[in-house]
Amino acid sequence: MDERAVRRPSEGAGNRGNEPTRTGGGGLARPGGPIPLDRLDNDLAGWLERTLVRPGLLAPEAFERVFVALVESAAADPDAAWEAFYRNTLDRLAAGGGVPGGTIAEFAPVHDTAAALVRGRRVVELGSCFGFLSLRLARARHEVIAVDLVPGTAALLRRIATRLGLAVTAVAGDAVHPPLAASSADTVLAVHLLEHLPPEAGDRVIAQMQRIARRRAVVAVPFEDEPNPAWGHVRTFDLAALQELGARTGWPFRVFEHHGGWLVLDKP
Repeated sequence: MDERAVRRPSEGAGNRGNEPTRTGGGGLARPGGPIPLDRLDNDLAGWLERTLVRPGLLAPEAFERVFVALVESAAADPDAAWEAFYRNTLDRLAAGGGVPGGTIAEFAPVHDTAAALVRGRRVVELGSCFGFLSLRLARARHEVIAVDLVPGTAALLRRIATRLGLAVTAVAGDAVHPPLAASSADTVLAVHLLEHLPPEAGDRVIAQMQRIARRRAVVAVPFEDEPNPAWGHVRTFDLAALQELGARTGWPFRVFEHHGGWLVLDKP
């Protein structure tokens, strides 16, 4: 399962420079009314995928729109709803997960592992999406640059980081061509990004990670039998595939499995 609850919010979404779309008149509410703010978190993504997308009741391409509408129906001010969504998700990630078997519980150990693998103070996260990991690292006093393809997602992260009092530089950019200087970060992360990209694009992302990293590059991917279209996945990985990726880089590397697969590259 992917942390990216709305996968990659679409380029056309939203009315604040491609931000997620606000639905007028209170938005789309679930049966029984809007989700209470204290229950609004990223487990909503898993609920939608399990109960609507997987049985064929909701098309994967409609997942994003419904998810955003449900979040924003929770408050009159869209940013108040998103702030609650972020605060609740971050708190439940820090506590080890939300509902057992939910999206947060599945991703909490992934974030724990990624944070433990960081070296140095300056960190770049490519394909940051909502930026939960970037916000966690900012809380731990890292200098963080979060890069996401969608301008609206980066703008949302900037606003929420400000509301949370955390310093994250959120940048809109393609992970294949990130707008960052060479050797500008100690550690570069790509956590559950490569499964969204075809192989040739994934190879270019790793090359960019090597260009940017002064010390370490870390790749994490889910292990799936088939790519999950609800999360925008287009390819699968196993340890052998990660081993091949690492061998092509020319850097010392290690591969291991822990709630998915990991490739850790250390600059020689």
